[in-house]
Amino acid sequence: MPPLAGSELVKTPVHLYRYLLRCCKQLPSPGMQQHYRHAIRQGYNSHKDEDDPERIQTIIHRSLADADWILDKYTKKK
Repeated sequence: MPPLAGSELVKTPVHLYRYLLRCCKQLPSPGMQQHYRHAIRQGYNSHKDEDDPERIQTIIHRSLADADWILDKYTKKK
């Protein structure tokens, strides 16, 4: 189950970046939101020079799965 509606529309790194930042708004505390926003920015900056389309798709799929796991982890504790 995707964390937010629209995850199937994520096709490019910029779409992924914006999608993940929107996912952060669902986290319970402002501290967590800030932590994950920083991690998303760092990940984007470290992979922004990637030019292999297969590698980009792998990163997108892995990031979506990780976002789903993180949101499930923190929303089930409520």
